[in-house]
Amino acid sequence: MPIKSRIRTIENWPKKGVMFRDITTLLKDPLGLKFCLDDFIQRYKDKNIEVVVGIDSRGFILGGCLAYALGVGFVPVRKKGKLPAATESQEYELEYGTDVIEIHKDAIQKGQKVLIIDDLIATGGTALATAKLIRKLGGKIIEFAFIVELPDLKGSQKLKEAGLDYYSQTSFTGE
Repeated sequence: MPIKSRIRTIENWPKKGVMFRDITTLLKDPLGLKFCLDDFIQRYKDKNIEVVVGIDSRGFILGGCLAYALGVGFVPVRKKGKLPAATESQEYELEYGTDVIEIHKDAIQKGQKVLIIDDLIATGGTALATAKLIRKLGGKIIEFAFIVELPDLKGSQKLKEAGLDYYSQTSFTGE
């Protein structure tokens, strides 16, 4: 079942020149969502993942489901100011300026095997910042998981250069 065909493209959103890859059409499709999650479950069921980390916000949807299926806990990485307990923060670059993400300081145990999931890898800023947070807490990153990869924006290349493994279910190149 091709996941790519279940993802809607919205031209010029959120700004002119951007081809936005909208996974909400995949998520609302029962067969598409099942195929997407089953693929991730098959890939990670024997990798001894101890916790799934989901990146704000679509990583929460996928991560919660995947953590449940794998029988492990789920940890959110959120935008600054959204978590109630003591946090570790990491700044990262945006196209124009910077932003900050956070994780609870007690979310990851030293040596814990972590799977990080998000809907899409574009420039890699959020993914790399999340990796820094996990490493600050002593977690061992097994892999990043994405539905969509946008290789033209070089985020997946940056992950490789940082020594981080990743898996994506589909990609949109030059589109």
